[in-house]
Amino acid sequence: MPNPKGKPENLQPLSTDREEPLTKTLTIRVSESMYTELKAKDNSAEYCREAIQEKLDRDKQSKSE
Repeated sequence: MPNPKGKPENLQPLSTDREEPLTKTLTIRVSESMYTELKAKDNSAEYCREAIQEKLDRDKQSKSE
């Protein structure tokens, strides 16, 4: 009988080389055209993270000025 929890190696915590680990999930709604364009990217999740971070950085800069 197979293990219902999966392979033992899949139960190990994920390791990351990032400064801050990605532990939270964010769900957003987008238009069909945005979705299609994003899915055409090689790494759409990373593309979205970078875009959000750029906008957050710009907001910080505009508030500090």
